[in-house]
Amino acid sequence: QGQLVESGGGLVQPGGSLNLSCSDSRGIFSFNAMGWYRQAPGEQRELVASITRYGGTRYSDSVKGRFTISEDKAKNTVILQMNSLKPEDTGVYYCNFLYSPVQWGQGTQVTVFS
Repeated sequence: QGQLVESGGGLVQPGGSLNLSCSDSRGIFSFNAMGWYRQAPGEQRELVASITRYGGTRYSDSVKGRFTISEDKAKNTVILQMNSLKPEDTGVYYCNFLYSPVQWGQGTQVTVFS
């Protein structure tokens, strides 16, 4: 198990929602910026959302308006709320530190199917 642990993936129909969680296995979550990445089948991993320690957020055009990244300080997690899911959102989702990435975790699979 890597330092970062992703969870919350699953099977969902188009238009559905999922909430992904990212936590640090060390139990202490401290970052300057954190990103959620997606790797679709046969594609390279891409950054879809990021959040800074000050709460600033950015999104890729493909998810803007549908995904929301946030930090739950009480639970030491970074959340990716995904709404209005589309089949093209299918892939393995990973989290990592944006500026000093560590070894990638196992990710969590999201499958959007009709």
